[in-house]
Amino acid sequence: MKTLKIYHDKLGKTLTVWFSDPSQEFITEETGEEILLMKNQVGTVIGFEHLNYEPTKDKIFKIEK
Repeated sequence: MKTLKIYHDKLGKTLTVWFSDPSQEFITEETGEEILLMKNQVGTVIGFEHLNYEPTKDKIFKIEK
């Protein structure tokens, strides 16, 4: 994985995370738990979207290399 792209849409209340190039998205699968999985043409998950996402102030996120 070269880059991780994270987008938080406050108005739309979504959190989108891409593990790979978003232009490679072929199909989106809904998990039923307000999570969408974006997949490429061979079925590999390249990202996800969390619907109705509202962060809380007490959560701290740490990203390690």
